[in-house]
Amino acid sequence: MKGLGYRTVMGWLRKTAIALGLLLLFAQCAKQLSPAEAAMSSAQQSYERLLKGGDYEAFLKGRADADSLPQHYREELLLSYKQFAAQQKKAHKGICSVTAGRAVADTVDHIIQVFLMINYADSVQEEIVVPMVERGGEWKMK
Repeated sequence: MKGLGYRTVMGWLRKTAIALGLLLLFAQCAKQLSPAEAAMSSAQQSYERLLKGGDYEAFLKGRADADSLPQHYREELLLSYKQFAAQQKKAHKGICSVTAGRAVADTVDHIIQVFLMINYADSVQEEIVVPMVERGGEWKMK
């Protein structure tokens, strides 16, 4: 039996290297967020909807108990979100940005405390803590 030729070996190595490269690329793309990263992202997105865009219904849906709220309480919450956003606009000329700074897991209560920095148009900054819980594979505000 003859030995493998140089070209055959090099072709095999090239195909193997390409396959490994693609496999590593797919593995990087499929990387999932850690629970803390996912909770931080969810909290930040919820508050951006509330404070910048006024999407009060989407903010409410970001709550863990949103599906089980009585209609009258749901309407009161939506009104209070609207009033809160208007109050912040009056007091601080609006919100420039919301950024998630860090998250701390509470393994006893199974929540993640997300620390958000609210940056106002008048240069005031405020840090708030948002407790997050996992419900159905999604992180929601407690």
